[in-house]
Amino acid sequence: MVKKTILFLLVSNILLADLYQTNCIPCHNKIDVSLEKLFFRYLLKYSSEKNVKNSLTMYLKNPTIDATVMPEAFIKRYGIKKKTTLSDEELQKAINIYWEKYKVFGKLK
Repeated sequence: MVKKTILFLLVSNILLADLYQTNCIPCHNKIDVSLEKLFFRYLLKYSSEKNVKNSLTMYLKNPTIDATVMPEAFIKRYGIKKKTTLSDEELQKAINIYWEKYKVFGKLK
């Protein structure tokens, strides 16, 4: 039973990481701003995990110039992102992976 649980958790983690890898990374590899730099822009503007995640969710579901954290020059060059095609559950999982990957809380010494 323990082996099945461990196997399930490993497969789940791989699938979740794949969700982030296949839906977020490819688009961001085409632009000059890394996901890490974008994360810090969100963190600087929204401060907390809850606020960052909420603002990312709202933006990805309904991208607008008013909701972006990117500067005007970036928007002129690349435009506004297209609305996400991920389900609410998939979007939350991808945002959670993104948060865990780049968060600084608990990592600073």
